[in-house]
Amino acid sequence: MKMHKFQMNTISKNAMIGYPAGIITGITYGLNPLFGIPLMNEGASVESILFFRYLFAVLMLGAFLLMSGQKFRVSAKQAGILLVLGLLYTASSIFLFEAYNYIASGLATTLIFVYPVLVAIIMVFLRVVPSWQVWLAIVATFVGVVIMTQGDAAQAIDPIGVLLSLGSATVYAFFIVIINRNKTIGSISNSLLTFYTLSVGAVIFLAKLCTSSAPMTQGIEGAGAWLSLLGLAFLPTVVSTASLAISTRNIGATKASVLGVFEPITAILVGTLVFGEALTANIATGILIAMAAVTFMILSTKR
Repeated sequence: MKMHKFQMNTISKNAMIGYPAGIITGITYGLNPLFGIPLMNEGASVESILFFRYLFAVLMLGAFLLMSGQKFRVSAKQAGILLVLGLLYTASSIFLFEAYNYIASGLATTLIFVYPVLVAIIMVFLRVVPSWQVWLAIVATFVGVVIMTQGDAAQAIDPIGVLLSLGSATVYAFFIVIINRNKTIGSISNSLLTFYTLSVGAVIFLAKLCTSSAPMTQGIEGAGAWLSLLGLAFLPTVVSTASLAISTRNIGATKASVLGVFEPITAILVGTLVFGEALTANIATGILIAMAAVTFMILSTKR
């Protein structure tokens, strides 16, 4: 009886930590357009935006790790996994910001919400076979995405932007699965994992900028631009990545993924209210179908 009580308390504790963290992940990641679009409109390159985003995030996390007395040391094997995570997260950011050049920011960020379904598909190859509820959600989400990407008289949808957004969702799904399933990095704290993941991105973008003829700070002028970069580094980067790791480790990859439902809601609100982007009937219908499908997937199965 005591053992049973202990197990129930443990599950309750994980849920109390994991679910709020997942909600925070969705909301903060959906704020990418709020800080990124104004910088791009001023002529800042994607590489410059992402370099300073990652650099500031690494400095914030580094200061936190030092003040909390955490060690930076990791094994060679752990370093290899962290390198892969860094490459995946960096690729996800590149695809998303490039998509902003082709389709509305709210739509681009919303399309990433197919990643919970992609997580379920990846799990099949790891011998975690989804139930019929999951397969139904996969089909319904695909239908929702197709509807969402159909242009109408109010807004034409560029297929390049759609493919870039889906590419971002794909690598993001692999990022989540590795955090959840890889035991090598299980002992690494969420803060340290985030620190090294973002450090990889900072190095990659620095190398890219060093080979470019354009000034590193082109289009980044005035206090407003630097505040946008700090906001981009803190909320959709440090907070979102750290809370994702916390949520994934406490409630699992699939449940953590579905809480990303707050991401498209946030992104659409930002795009519509701040940037005046059109919220067409196709986009609204597609979002509702995709969100309902993924939510059904989680609520109807214990897997």
